[in-house]
This record gives sequence, C-alpha cells and structure tokens, in this order.
Amino acid sequence: MKNTLGAQALLVSLTITTLTGCSSMTDAKDSDELPSAGTSTSLSAADQAEKVSSEIYDLIGIKGKASDTGPGVSECSGKDPDKYFQIFHPWSFTPASADQLDGVMERLKEKLSKHGWKVTNYGPGTSKNKSISLTADNDGKKHSVRITHYDKRNPPKLSLMVVSGCYQVPAGEKVQHF
Repeated sequence: MKNTLGAQALLVSLTITTLTGCSSMTDAKDSDELPSAGTSTSLSAADQAEKVSSEIYDLIGIKGKASDTGPGVSECSGKDPDKYFQIFHPWSFTPASADQLDGVMERLKEKLSKHGWKVTNYGPGTSKNKSISLTADNDGKKHSVRITHYDKRNPPKLSLMVVSGCYQVPAGEKVQHF
C-alpha cells in the first residue's frame, strides 16, 4: 500500500510539473516557476478547481458519467509549504456509449479555445496505443488541464487532470492538506 501511495504521489507531482511547469500563464517570471493564482484558502481553491472541472465537463457535451474524485493539495516547488500550495483535480469521464467519443478531442480543442483556454499541446502520445492528449492553459482562471482519450480501453474514456497555479494562504493561516 505504501508503494502504491508513493507512486501515486510521484505521478501527481510529475503531472502537475508537466502541466504547469511549461505553462504560458503570464504571471510566472520564468518558465519553471508556477504562476500565481492569488490568495485563497485550500478549501476555497479546491472549490474553484471543481468549478473549472465542471465547466470542462459541460464542454465535453456528451452524456456519460464522471468519476467522483475530489481535488487534492500539493506543494508549490521551492516555496514555504505552510503558506503556498496548488490544487490538482484528477477525474475521468466514461460516455454512455463508446462511439460518442469519436472526434471528441478535436471538438474539445475547438471548444476550449473558444472559452479562454490556450491549447499548448495536442496529439498522439508515445505509448503503443497512441492515445490522443490535449494540454491547455487558462490565464484568466489560473488553471491548466490535460485531457487524454483512452480509446483502446474497455470501456473507452477520457482522463482529465486539472491543476491550479500557486496560491498563497491569507495572512495568519496555514495550508490545509487533503
């Protein structure tokens, strides 16, 4: 169990770094620094991440079921972990019918672009299945998303990881980890 949790933590850390480390969000002073997402409590920032995920769910525009995973809190690299944090929200979407996912990534690429998202990466991955992935940043919302279409899985599904920029807690408060 301990190795599984360690592997999951490493995966989340790598995913967050991949999504936000090369982010085009404009508040970052250099490309390796997370952009500032402002001041917030962990719970309020988690609510915001769920709202962003809900907006993306609406853009999918297909009947189906989203997983019921909640957001988590991660450290902002190189910053005081009691004062700075970012939120990650992994979830998946399984359509009511597998054929509904046909063309979904291209549609999402277009819809995200029309709703304030800048697509920074799009195309097949390097795995043998060549799953299509899309990475997009939203400077206004201070969030990034990576969406992967696993069309060879049974059932086919979308896997999503929404991550925030780096928040600072209000004066006198500490980061709540969950």
